[in-house]
Amino acid sequence: MKDQVIWITGASSGIGEALVRKFDAEGYKLIISSRNKPLLSQIKEKSLHPENLYVLPLDLVNSDSFEETCNEAASVFGKIDVLINNGGISQRSLVSETGLAVDRKIMEVNFFGTIALSKALLPYFQKQNKGHFVVISSLVGKFGSPYRSAYAASKHALHGFFDSLRAEHYKDNILVTMICPGFIRTNVSINALTGDGSPLNKMDDAQQKGISPETCALEIFNAVKKRKEEVLIGGKEKYAVYLKRFFPALFSKILRKAKVR
Repeated sequence: MKDQVIWITGASSGIGEALVRKFDAEGYKLIISSRNKPLLSQIKEKSLHPENLYVLPLDLVNSDSFEETCNEAASVFGKIDVLINNGGISQRSLVSETGLAVDRKIMEVNFFGTIALSKALLPYFQKQNKGHFVVISSLVGKFGSPYRSAYAASKHALHGFFDSLRAEHYKDNILVTMICPGFIRTNVSINALTGDGSPLNKMDDAQQKGISPETCALEIFNAVKKRKEEVLIGGKEKYAVYLKRFFPALFSKILRKAKVR
């Protein structure tokens, strides 16, 4: 795999930054994207192999520029082998308190931004007859949870879209890996949108007690190497997926009492 070129969105913090450090340590060539160019530049400067990192600023809301962005990305190292769709925003608000504009913003970034970038890169993957989409979803892409209605909806939508893409482009040697993290100790809850669209600006207790982004990045790295279709990452919360599947009524009772903030 070390000859492959990896493009990572949402690369300036959290899981994305941890992924950059892991792939960089392993000697991969990387294209790193987010809205925060100064942070990306700092990550490149502190990397083990700065000559292997290319900073490519990207805002998932500005999909009109994605074709041009993909052309630039493909020209940097001569190819792209893996796109890790990690960029996105979270939510911490009740359904009844969340403005529709906030729901739309979360869907625009997490779902439409992700699929727009992937669709812009898809013809390139088809032309080279190979490619790998890695999508950082969430455990709430498998079930809904309080305070995350639009976030869960956006992640559910990603599963539906990329399951279809995987089936349609299997003969083009295009792979899809869905990554479903649980509680990871990042700033995702601090930056999460509340009902009026403002950030929460505090760390969830559950998030604080989660696994480290480095541990999460290692599991993602291994999943990409092994070309897995779907991976659940986290502590005991990941078993909620199986509880939901086999004992849905019991799961609903537990979820109502669960501490998810």
